[in-house]
Amino acid sequence: MNLKFAFAVNKDNKLNKNHFGDADKYLIYEQVDNEIVLMGEVINHLKTFDEEQEHGSKKKGNTIVEFLRGKGINVLVSMQFGRNIKIVNEYFIPVIIYSEKPDEVVGMLNKHIHWIKDEWNNKSSDFKLFTIKSGIIKSYINK
Repeated sequence: MNLKFAFAVNKDNKLNKNHFGDADKYLIYEQVDNEIVLMGEVINHLKTFDEEQEHGSKKKGNTIVEFLRGKGINVLVSMQFGRNIKIVNEYFIPVIIYSEKPDEVVGMLNKHIHWIKDEWNNKSSDFKLFTIKSGIIKSYINK
């Protein structure tokens, strides 16, 4: 099975410190023949969904989950996640990254892909949070 990734980016295609659900758009990557390849992008029309009611609303989190599940995404990549990470990790592997450049992020993911694949292949929900900086850390998400 090929993993599919959604990178949370701004209008300039750079990862920024907004929460995953507040990204302007998502760059969609897929692992093909041991290489992570850009497949396209989707605008995040849900960026302000239900935000007037509550920042980080569960309704918004669940709507984004359904939207990305419909695209076959397995891994969410962002510089920051909000409290909806408790919803996200039921369906996706969340990855926090410390670079704003998608090409660098792809290189970091390729370097540690075996850890991410292992998590996907051995669990069906309650995925751990991966943090990639100079190395990789895998941690539990408190419910």
